[in-house]
Amino acid sequence: MQLDLRQPARTALACFLVVIFAIPPSLLAESHVVNPADLQKAVTSAAQERQQNLRKVQDLFSSPRAEKALKSANMEPAQVKDAAATLDDAELAQLASRADKMRADFSAGNLSDRDLIVILIAIAALILIVVAVR
Repeated sequence: MQLDLRQPARTALACFLVVIFAIPPSLLAESHVVNPADLQKAVTSAAQERQQNLRKVQDLFSSPRAEKALKSANMEPAQVKDAAATLDDAELAQLASRADKMRADFSAGNLSDRDLIVILIAIAALILIVVAVR
């Protein structure tokens, strides 16, 4: 009588493979690296910050004085506002902080109307150049 070990080995291997592939990998994972609620908060916070920065930059170019300055430099205010919306988050945050500083300096009397016009035109040109390069 000859003992054939091939058949039981094949059966054991087949059962082992069925068990391994039948258990979803998600059941084996202990937890997510990042909590989904924290991820949602971070995404919401980033979106709100972007909207706030975009509003600051667009408000800067919405004043009558700014529109007049842009038109004197042959720039269309609507085009500058639209181009600002296409900037990435870091560029937009940088421009928003500069806009805040410019408003504070102007309110404190540190900037003249001429300085304000030059800065507005420079920022608008920068926005249009960055968008055109992309």
